[in-house]
Amino acid sequence: MILNLAAVLLVTSSFTVHTDTTLAVKTGVRLQVNNFGGEIAISTWGKNAVHIEAEHSFRTEVGIETTEGAIKVETRGRRGTPNATDFKIVIPAWMGVKLSGLYTDVEVEGSQADVRAETVKGSIKVKGGRGYVSLHSVEGSVSVEGAQGKIELESVNEGIEATDIEGEISAETVNGDVVLAGVKSPSVEVSTVNGNICYQGEIAKGGHYSFATHNGDVGLTLPDDASASVSVSTFSGDFESDFKAKLADTGGKRFSFTLGSGDAEIALESFEGTVRLRRAGEKCDESR
Repeated sequence: MILNLAAVLLVTSSFTVHTDTTLAVKTGVRLQVNNFGGEIAISTWGKNAVHIEAEHSFRTEVGIETTEGAIKVETRGRRGTPNATDFKIVIPAWMGVKLSGLYTDVEVEGSQADVRAETVKGSIKVKGGRGYVSLHSVEGSVSVEGAQGKIELESVNEGIEATDIEGEISAETVNGDVVLAGVKSPSVEVSTVNGNICYQGEIAKGGHYSFATHNGDVGLTLPDDASASVSVSTFSGDFESDFKAKLADTGGKRFSFTLGSGDAEIALESFEGTVRLRRAGEKCDESR
């Protein structure tokens, strides 16, 4: 069913239109938003309803389609490409979202469900998220706070930041730093080409942790009782550690050692940068 928006469109000037509508929803319905350019800002409330506001040009239409399983929102140009549209949408905290755009910034706060967001030239910022959180940007930064579940983060030309995370994490960028803080995870995989990596978090028994960069430094802060088998690989970089351990040379500038009983696996790799192991409470990028 295509919702008729004629009753909720208010022309605020000769060039600007304000769309404002509220839809009742049942548990399990998802929200999908596709915005060519502008902003998508999602917040939550305790009602089983979705409130959609949009500021857009009269040359741009906001289409809202309701199905049994989803509410679909998209912008369409009346003549050619749509102009920039700014969305403010309030949803139930249980509602999963899938958000996409080209020249679009995305912000989500308070979600207790799946969050999927993808943009080309825009930043993504999420507070919350449960189950599956997938955030991808090409020309923008990606940040997430307080998510739980399986978290996938990706950028190409900007950095990635994740704080207070519980669950499996994968983070990948090309030209940016990756900073992970307050992490509780049995599985972490991080890679960048032209950037630094900083990890501050727990090392779980039986966990697997991989950190790799080409033209940057890798820094980890670990608790005093960390128990892991650690492998380090660097070509023209250095290695610094606050932990005393016997190094086993495996050829070239590759070596390994064991902390505690070696219950987890940690792989550290930097082609040209410095690899650092610091104690909890220290800065992971601080040289001695």
